[in-house]
Amino acid sequence: MRTITIFYSLKGETIAPGYKIEVLEKGHTANVAETISAVSGSESYEIRTIKEYNRDHIKMIYEAKEEIDAGILPDLVDDLPYIDDFDLIFLGYPNWWNTLPTPVSSFLSRYDWKGKRIAPFCTSMASGFGKSLDTLSKATEGAEMLEGLHIKSTDIPSARGLVESWVRRLMR
Repeated sequence: MRTITIFYSLKGETIAPGYKIEVLEKGHTANVAETISAVSGSESYEIRTIKEYNRDHIKMIYEAKEEIDAGILPDLVDDLPYIDDFDLIFLGYPNWWNTLPTPVSSFLSRYDWKGKRIAPFCTSMASGFGKSLDTLSKATEGAEMLEGLHIKSTDIPSARGLVESWVRRLMR
């Protein structure tokens, strides 16, 4: 079975425990994606946008809200030309306003998902998957949606065991 870990993650400011601002050089979702790739032996692909989102967290979340409300799909740096090579796709993203980030929606709109198995993973401070799984199912019509994994952003440093067992269970 050929696997790949595809993810979208933001660097910059985020809300840390105690509602303090923390600056990330690597986003939460990227950290989880690294663990998934290591455990699954999969290659990794980061969804990247041409535009840069504001590194100020408060400004960024309102920028994201405007895109979601307007249905804007941002331009991406590149495509993944060999998506057909993979059977199992670990797909990770942060929860934006209770749904998929617009860069992930932009990425999903470029491919045919029929026959693929998708294992979603999501990071957020408190909102879990929200409505993102419904949006993801619609955007990947024809794919088999597997058990997802949500990790609270503050739990990521201690979640390696949880991530490892989830990956191993899905790869059986």
